[in-house]
Amino acid sequence: MSAKILDGQALAATVRAEVTEGVKQFRAEHGFAPGLAVVLVGEDPASQVYVRNKAKQTTEVGMISVEHKLPAETSEADVLALVKKLNNDNRVHGILVQLPLPLHIREHAVIQAITPEKDVDGFHVINAGKLATGQPHLVPCTPWGSMKLLALAHPEGLSGKHAVVIGRSNIVGKPMAQLLLQANCTVTIAHSRTQNLSDIVKSADIVVAAIGKPNFVPAAWIKQG
Repeated sequence: MSAKILDGQALAATVRAEVTEGVKQFRAEHGFAPGLAVVLVGEDPASQVYVRNKAKQTTEVGMISVEHKLPAETSEADVLALVKKLNNDNRVHGILVQLPLPLHIREHAVIQAITPEKDVDGFHVINAGKLATGQPHLVPCTPWGSMKLLALAHPEGLSGKHAVVIGRSNIVGKPMAQLLLQANCTVTIAHSRTQNLSDIVKSADIVVAAIGKPNFVPAAWIKQG
């Protein structure tokens, strides 16, 4: 079997079209648009690009985008106060705090302060717990998008396939493994302390490199087909 590149941009366009239609129906039924609040603390260049793109795509699908850009020296208490305010704002239905935060602010404290129902990143411990136990929940976007791509590559389904996830972060690795388990894969989670990683990867039908290091997995590790 020859290699096939999965077209994430085409999939994203399809998803945005579906969301646009969903928002249109929501507004017709309820008389208002869903609102997404994004909080950016500091001036990290990559974060600024992410926030700008999120705001653009939010408005393009018909939702309301609310941006809160705070200076890097903003205290943790002030960030938590803003999150509490957004939790209580009926016009805000989703809250996204852009990571990473400045070092003096505890990411865990801020994430757990978000009302789980508004935690669109799916990072709150309640959403993570619901994911682990198969209950309805909000899902981190990167693992969710990866599952959508895998569905394109394997229209017959993923059941019974051996999936290797390289990385164990709460943002990608762990939720990715949980979603693959729910799709009836046999899942191996590998990480920086894993021994004989090349042999483990060679046994996989699916490999998800969630380690943040480009070119970490060489072609020689990938099983034929």
